[in-house]
Amino acid sequence: MKRCLHCATTHNAIDWQCPGCGKVPDRVDSFPIMAPDLAQGGAGFPSEAFDALACVEAESFWFRARNRLIVWALRRHFPNMQHYLEIGCGTGYVLAGVAEAYPDSAITGSEVFSVGLPFAAERVAKARFLQMDARQIPYVDEFDVIGAFDVLEHIEEDEPVLAEMFRALRPGGGIAITVPQHPWLWSQQDENACHVRRYLMSELRKKVQQAGFKVELETSFVSLLLPAMMASRLSSKKIPPDGKSKSSELQLPGFINRAFEGVMYLERLLIRSGIRFPVGGSLLLIARKPREAK
Repeated sequence: MKRCLHCATTHNAIDWQCPGCGKVPDRVDSFPIMAPDLAQGGAGFPSEAFDALACVEAESFWFRARNRLIVWALRRHFPNMQHYLEIGCGTGYVLAGVAEAYPDSAITGSEVFSVGLPFAAERVAKARFLQMDARQIPYVDEFDVIGAFDVLEHIEEDEPVLAEMFRALRPGGGIAITVPQHPWLWSQQDENACHVRRYLMSELRKKVQQAGFKVELETSFVSLLLPAMMASRLSSKKIPPDGKSKSSELQLPGFINRAFEGVMYLERLLIRSGIRFPVGGSLLLIARKPREAK
């Protein structure tokens, strides 16, 4: 069900017109705009970064390895997923991987910056898209799975976002989340990426549980490469905060990029075999909304 953000009426109107108050969201390039005050910027991520991301993602070991891990986790925990929402879908790189893994599922992508939606729509033509603020998700009991991949660390109010995800899920549905891990890894790279935090595993688990979810999987990743990441973070302290190095960790010489991707492949095999890493540059969490939840 859709939820009107003006009067909270739930409905299934195709054009989003609320039968309760008559409100219809504006559209930009055919995309419904649910949070117009944030559509052009000011939400924890530089809107101009979409062009750079679109050029980097497909070749970067980190994006490629993260996609494979996410798809494995979704297939393992939600093999029958029929309706999926991604919060902060960016240029649609993860969304495209999910759509390929679930060709018969209804896919919805959301992004707070309207400028990012055309990138994602070009990558995933079958998906539906909308601009929205994750702190006000305009759905109730709608999705089997909601994904948020390296999104929560950009939002001060992460607990309200988790509560909104809980409401938007059908009973028995679940969430898939990745976030940067370990506050001690904080560096200029985080500043440049507009992060507001790096998470402790216990911190994310507690917030997810307080929202009503039951955790099914949590593991660090980018664990075998943690020494290299630590070295990069230490060197980044020498980089002036001018915004020019937002993706410097991801733009590596080809042979290093391929080697790191091989290490991440091994790491994914270990995670699939049941090993759970306690430390690593990033954290993956899967949790489920109880079926009896109301």
